[in-house]
Amino acid sequence: MKRPYPRPFASFASGRARDRRVGHRGRGRLSPATRAALVVAVLALAGCRSGGLDGQVYRKGDIAFRIGQVPPGWARIDVESASLAFRDGQDAGTALVNARCSEGLDAPLLALTNQLLAGTTEREYVREETIPMDGREARHTEVRAKLDGVLMAYDIFVLKKDGCVYDFVYVTTPEQMQSRAPAFRAFVSGFHTLESGS
Repeated sequence: MKRPYPRPFASFASGRARDRRVGHRGRGRLSPATRAALVVAVLALAGCRSGGLDGQVYRKGDIAFRIGQVPPGWARIDVESASLAFRDGQDAGTALVNARCSEGLDAPLLALTNQLLAGTTEREYVREETIPMDGREARHTEVRAKLDGVLMAYDIFVLKKDGCVYDFVYVTTPEQMQSRAPAFRAFVSGFHTLESGS
């Protein structure tokens, strides 16, 4: 049975999102990479609102973590259904960081990764591996897949730690992925969870 998009998808179905760069107040048309990433965010975090980012530290309720250094050229964009989202340069790609905590999130890393790809077709897996991350094992997946008939490339990391799931997704065109992925992976490598009160 095909999984319908959750309700928050309607908030950006028109293909618009707010750019949070200093002095930039406009709303712009999103690239296919950004739209694909936003669908991933909705599938992962339907019904959640973004929290606060202070420097490299994100806090929302019981969730707290430190992100890696944001690469030059990335601009934060507001996405209601993602913890953090960034547009890479002139719509070269989009990066998402999603965090959610629940006792029911004990699915295997592979199943959690597949949830992020719901709605895509003709998947071609480039790499699937288990890697160390923040004191745990994480799932790293590179995949090409079509969303609404458009071929996109996804670089995905999924981590489970202390009852929470953390998703890191970079979406761009297949042609751009090779040059853009190193900066995203360096960003992910700087991730660390924090005590919510620290």
